Amino acid sequence: MGFALCIVPVSPMRKEASHRTEMVSQLLFGETAEILEETTLFTRVRCIHDGYEGWCQKTQLTAIGADGFDGKNKLLTANWTNPATINGQMVQLPMGAPLSIFKEGKATVGNFVFEYTGAAHNPVHTRFTGEAVKAHSILYLNTSYLWGGRSVFGIDCSGFVQQVFRFFDKQLPRDAYQQAEQGEVVGFLQEAKCGDLAFFDNEEGKITHVGLLWDAETIIHSSGKVRIDPIDRMGIVSSDTGERTHKLRIIKRYE
Repeated sequence: MGFALCIVPVSPMRKEASHRTEMVSQLLFGETAEILEETTLFTRVRCIHDGYEGWCQKTQLTAIGADGFDGKNKLLTANWTNPATINGQMVQLPMGAPLSIFKEGKATVGNFVFEYTGAAHNPVHTRFTGEAVKAHSILYLNTSYLWGGRSVFGIDCSGFVQQVFRFFDKQLPRDAYQQAEQGEVVGFLQEAKCGDLAFFDNEEGKITHVGLLWDAETIIHSSGKVRIDPIDRMGIVSSDTGERTHKLRIIKRYE
């Protein structure tokens, strides 16, 4: 049925074609998606970046040809918010949104003319070092937790690590349990290094949470907000209350 381009800063992807249903994920401005189904007000899409499916409001998308996203330009918006215009009207784009449609800061897709005047980050030229991982992940600090969120306007645990990895041209699946299926196992917490992901399960043994390790004693993760907490072999301890909040299941490394 073709492809669609997200033309708002963040477009909710919902479980069903209704504003009242659960937001399962989001499209960020500039992300493209395959069109799967349409109703009068909503379009069911599959995000090209991570394969996630959901219903987006039609007016937040516009049709785009397959030649409009060849994957060669992997530039991302670099700052917490980034100025652009859509048909001459100002918009602020969230950090980590793709700039693949732009050529020299300009793009035209259908009836829309875009201009980008903000800073750009090139993931291809960014080394996955501990120092760089800390620098990019801390930019999200205190961002509110939002189920299904993928941006600085609200983000969930798996969306957070997915977006941080994107700054290094490392692609992760959308959900924590999917992310845990990739990477190499780190046998002991003491062997962990900055950039490893720690996964946590519930009483039924289902992986329900993920965080980014800074070292064997410190984790940054989205729980209530993006926060920095201590971690030990049992799991995460809240730096605010001293209570144990998440039970450690496994650690994975992605190189």
